[in-house]
Amino acid sequence: MSNGDPRTVVCFPFIGDFIGGSHLSALGLIRNLPRSLFTPLVVLHDTQGPVAELFRREGIDFEPAPVLNRLERAGARDSAAALSVARTLPALVRYLRNRKVAIVHTNDGRAHLVWGLAARLAGSKHLWHHRGDASSFGLRRIAPWLPDRLVAVSKFASPRPGLFSAAAKCSVVHSPFDVMKMVAVEREDARGNVIAAIDCSPDTKLLGYVGTLVERKRPILFVEALAALQRLEPNVEFAGLFFGNALNGLDDAARSRAEALGVGNRIYHMGFRYPSELWIAGLDALLVTAVNEPLGRTLVEAMLLGTPVIASNSGGNPEVIEEGETGMLVRPDDPDEFAKACLKLFSNSVYCRHIVETARSEARARFSIERHVHAITAVYEDLLGTGGMRGAEQVHAHPL
Repeated sequence: MSNGDPRTVVCFPFIGDFIGGSHLSALGLIRNLPRSLFTPLVVLHDTQGPVAELFRREGIDFEPAPVLNRLERAGARDSAAALSVARTLPALVRYLRNRKVAIVHTNDGRAHLVWGLAARLAGSKHLWHHRGDASSFGLRRIAPWLPDRLVAVSKFASPRPGLFSAAAKCSVVHSPFDVMKMVAVEREDARGNVIAAIDCSPDTKLLGYVGTLVERKRPILFVEALAALQRLEPNVEFAGLFFGNALNGLDDAARSRAEALGVGNRIYHMGFRYPSELWIAGLDALLVTAVNEPLGRTLVEAMLLGTPVIASNSGGNPEVIEEGETGMLVRPDDPDEFAKACLKLFSNSVYCRHIVETARSEARARFSIERHVHAITAVYEDLLGTGGMRGAEQVHAHPL
């Protein structure tokens, strides 16, 4: 609060050098926070990077961080990283005090530590929004003592109870999705756009991998699943599309693997596409090959858009998908299982339609922006002492 303004200032710091699902989820929250109660203060360490570009395109105002340090990726116990944090803290503490920030809401590992320490020193409350799995070093060793509250995107992502654990101060809150925006997407138009983009036959089955190409998401497995599909049913015409940027050369690795398996001519690297809804809606199936995924945004988006989902029975996926009802769950790291699931979808239109209709109804009920904002603002109220136990009860009223 500042200058007599009764609204609570909530600071959202981001590094800004990389776009992930956390940025899209945070964007939905920032845009929909009730302005009569909260003033979002978005801060970027990289004001020319992809996150800045995304926020500008979406009309989200932001400010440059008070330090030039972009908090480069480093091990949590790296001495250089510790020195960098120490040098950065004084400027961040002054910034939070000058802007009268009541809550610092962090959304990724680098921001959790640095801005969390700054919040503690500045007298601000700290909400750590955890989107990784429960085995991460930060969640196990730092979250128990640093943040005032913790929000996890799924039960799988939540800390496990123990003598030294953040479990007691953690709530599960689903990521937000613009349900009405999804309703407006025309699948036939979207499919036509995809077909035109890769110049393939209208009868081609379009299978998608949507997300950053990182090892945990198993982009190579996606290629191997397509190769298994070709081997099991040589007559089916299909195309595999990668939507997302790559880390550590995994796009080149995927290309090499595709060539080695004889499906190089069926793979298309589309890069990062925004908004993703227009592309996901054009797919015949979304393959979620990731393992230990806390709660993939694209999985829920596909359900809302009417695209059937085939996902690894791993991580938070089983918390979202009911096998055979709202999607298909297959054995992780098994390309043949993914291929067989694709063939089942292709050959049984009644089964496919049941999954699509059930998934869309379920996702609309569970993942709306309104439910997310309600749950997060209840946590804010609890942090500030304005909601008391009522706020905490509201959060827990929406379990997975």
